[in-house]
Amino acid sequence: MMLGPNILTYRLTNILSFYHCWEKKENSTCYSPSGQRSMWTCSEGSVEKLLVTQHARSRLRRSPGEVCFPGGKAEPADVDEVATALREAQEEVGLHPHQVEVVCCLVPCLLDRDTLISPVVGFIDHTFQAQPNPDEVKSVFLVPLEYFLQPGVYHQNYVTHCGHHVIIHCFEYTNPEDGVTYQIEGLTAKFALFLALIILGKKPIFEMEFNLSDLISSSEETFLKLNKHATSKL
Repeated sequence: MMLGPNILTYRLTNILSFYHCWEKKENSTCYSPSGQRSMWTCSEGSVEKLLVTQHARSRLRRSPGEVCFPGGKAEPADVDEVATALREAQEEVGLHPHQVEVVCCLVPCLLDRDTLISPVVGFIDHTFQAQPNPDEVKSVFLVPLEYFLQPGVYHQNYVTHCGHHVIIHCFEYTNPEDGVTYQIEGLTAKFALFLALIILGKKPIFEMEFNLSDLISSSEETFLKLNKHATSKL
């Protein structure tokens, strides 16, 4: 059965409504879908997919060549995380605000002391055709959400810091459109996995840090650990 916007909206708003009480620290840097990073999904037939980009290597200071969701630093004119996410998505891949139905924001996560990533989730209109900005984006591709639960090629690493056990997920995905293989890892992989758990409601074939029966508590604990790990590194 295809999971349309109504079903996804119901699941997200019921599971994630408490995340809206999280506040962004003053002077923090944000990444799209919430400014911050944007997790835009679309439906192709009965398959839900995530829009993912690969950074250009030329002019970006941060994470050149990295595979991630569209996103960037919040600007003074942005009224909130959603405004940042929509503006950045339009600048990076040509996605106009009227082509997106924003559903919610996920729990924010500190990348370091001054960088707070707040993912924004939304549905892309089926008519959208990506127009990547060559100064910022090398490529744009779609990954089935199911892949983040049943990947073809996957491995994980572990980090233990101050008594906290953190799983680093690493997905290797080959785009059938052009045969290019991408490495999806770090926070991008963690957020993608979390969204797949919410929407599809199934366990992955690998070990994970989230409890499918209690996503709220387990995700809150997981991202708080990441926040503590980020601040303790400085």
